[in-house]
Amino acid sequence: MVRIAFDQGTLAIHGTPEELAPVAQHVLWDERSACYRAEALNYSPILLTLHQLKTPFTDEARQFAIHSLPPPNDPPPRPHQKEALDAWIGAGRRGVVVLPTGAGKTLVAHMAIAHVRRNTLIIVPTIDLMLQWHQRLEQSFGITIGLLGGGSHIIETITVSTYDSAVIFMDRIGNRFGLIVFDECHHLPAPSNRLMAAMAIAPFRLGLTATPERADGTEGDLEKLVGPICHRCEIGDLEGRFLSPYHLETIPISLDEDERIAYDAAYKQYKDFARASGISFGQPQGWSQFIKVCARSKEGRQAYAAYRMQKKIARASRAKLRAVWRLLIKHRRERVLLFTDDNATAYAIAETFFLPVITHNTKAAERAKLLDGFRDGSLPFLVNSRILNEGVDVPDVSVGIIVSGSGSVREHVQRLGRILRPREGKQAILYEMVSEDTAETFTSVRRRQHAAYQKETHEPTA
Repeated sequence: MVRIAFDQGTLAIHGTPEELAPVAQHVLWDERSACYRAEALNYSPILLTLHQLKTPFTDEARQFAIHSLPPPNDPPPRPHQKEALDAWIGAGRRGVVVLPTGAGKTLVAHMAIAHVRRNTLIIVPTIDLMLQWHQRLEQSFGITIGLLGGGSHIIETITVSTYDSAVIFMDRIGNRFGLIVFDECHHLPAPSNRLMAAMAIAPFRLGLTATPERADGTEGDLEKLVGPICHRCEIGDLEGRFLSPYHLETIPISLDEDERIAYDAAYKQYKDFARASGISFGQPQGWSQFIKVCARSKEGRQAYAAYRMQKKIARASRAKLRAVWRLLIKHRRERVLLFTDDNATAYAIAETFFLPVITHNTKAAERAKLLDGFRDGSLPFLVNSRILNEGVDVPDVSVGIIVSGSGSVREHVQRLGRILRPREGKQAILYEMVSEDTAETFTSVRRRQHAAYQKETHEPTA
């Protein structure tokens, strides 16, 4: 008889070659343990095959059960949420659901948990998100929710973990959950995260994201780790019904003469050095090669300083700060969220205009206090550097200002999603500031390669 056990993130399988021939594509002989081994990820297809062929087996791996969970105390699902759940169930309760930021991915997960009724692990990118999920799950199901991360190690029927903690502990807990929900699952193909997903036996898997595409092109690996994209809904599909209608404005910024001269000189210096060193930034390893070469000589260090200087000018020139001020005056009676690509620009805006700012250095208690003030209107303007791009709930915002950003399509779509929470009579507007005749022009074009940005835009003169 075949015997299957969970062993440090893998399956240890005892049986004869004849018994295991039907699952040979999943198993390898382990000479050290004198048994066959398989990725824990393949638990479900192995058991299903043995069951269908009526091959006797004992399952010592599984440590999750069916539970009588209370029905979630949530609002009735909207049509796109119900369609997402139905599509996931139809795909064998494995797959990725793609919904825009603000479209209610969390509710889809609650419905999936209630449907499956197995021990569930929700994995999220940050501690802030972990605490947010924990609070919502307790409110929804009315039971004690476990926490794994941020100094907590409490395993319950439903448990929320950070990706980092799941990576550390999955070799010990990978057999304790029948359903895993991967929030912001575009993080999953990263090397350590993919290993963590492969070390869990969970037969049911749900991935949630607004943008599954990755810069390294590895989003195709989600099909093995979670399942195929089973439902996809874009911002345009929900705009005006379940998301606020929105307007886009690109604001070209002309540098002041002295900053233009400084920018051009710095840009030429670092580009000439890269060219002389045989470095092409269009190649996958171009940037890392540039960093290595810069560290080897005084000329290289000067070139890197020039690179940073031209970046700083393009991100936070005096002309751009003046444009920020004009927008703040224009929208002084509205709630405005400002986005930057880096902490330095965020602090420059905050110091210039005496605005509250959130960066990765902001402590959790201070961050919560600032978001509460933003929510109640006592702090109508809030600056952040990437921190509020993903996941964390922000109050209803009608105006977003992208002062600077990366070339990431995902980041750009996430920032748009931050201002689309619907409200009666709301018309959201997203401004994108682009320093003319700088590298920002190319960055802007690259990050707008998404359907949400293919609607008509206006380009006022700053």
